[in-house]
Parts: sequence; structure tokens; C-alpha cells
Amino acid sequence: MPKNSHSTRPVAPVEFEPEFISKLTYIFQEAIVFNTVLGLKIDIITPERVVAHIDMQPQLVGHYSYNRIHGGVISAGLDAMGGLAVMAAIGARHMDEPPLQRLQRFSKLGTIDLRIDYLRPGISERFELRAEVMRLGSRVASTRMEFLGADGKLLSTGAGAYIVS
Repeated sequence: MPKNSHSTRPVAPVEFEPEFISKLTYIFQEAIVFNTVLGLKIDIITPERVVAHIDMQPQLVGHYSYNRIHGGVISAGLDAMGGLAVMAAIGARHMDEPPLQRLQRFSKLGTIDLRIDYLRPGISERFELRAEVMRLGSRVASTRMEFLGADGKLLSTGAGAYIVS
């Protein structure tokens, strides 16, 4: 069992209820319409990590000669994933509340800083996006994100800061 950094007592791992995951997936994939435009689909939501994917589509091309994904898609996708990771971390922090009450905590969430490093050309038929929270404070959360090709190569990285209160 993992240990809490402030204690030597083991801490039980947090597992989300199916209702929480399905509602968070709905918010992320459908209620946030721009994520639908990107074609962002959630694969994994845990308190520690979130994973999603984007399938390459003609409307996402940024360079027509190479069929390379637009840098804005990468940036927007990583920003969305950072926000989703924060939502999961907040949800895990308040497991004593019912799922719907936890979901209402996301109304004030917003990006306050975002850095994207483009490491390789975004050429692939499918992309995987990953994110994790590095620190969840009472006002600000810091995240780290990755954008990978279908072959597992790291194409871009991101770091974000999100207002949580």
C-alpha cells in the first residue's frame, strides 16, 4: 500500500465510483464541445494519472505536405488533459463527498499558465495524451503532460498551472 508522505501509516488506494468516471467522461468529452472538435477520447481516469487519445483526422492537419497534426491541437489537447488530471486529483481528495458534489468542485477550474515543448513532428495515425498532477494546492495545481505517437515516441511535453479555487 502507498504511504502518505506525512505519516508512516499505509494509505488505502483511492478508487473512483463508476458514476464519477462516467459523469467526468461526459463533461470532458461532450459538455466541453471543443474537446469533441479535437476528437479527444478518454481511456483512463485514476487519481494519479489520466490517459486519452486522438485519432488523426483531415481537419487536424497543420502541414499539408506531411500530414502533420497542427501544433494548436497538441497544445489544446495537452491543456485539456492537464485540466482533467486536476479534476481527478480533486475528486480523489474529496472522496468523503458524493460523486455529484465532487463534480461541482470543477466550476472554478481554469488554466493560468501553459508551456508546450514540441520535440518531434506530430506524424501518426493516432496520438496518446497523458497527464498527472505534480502538486495540488488549495488554490493552484501544477501538472505535467505528454503527447505521444502510435509508436510510443514522445512528440511533445507540457507543463500547466490551473486555478482550483
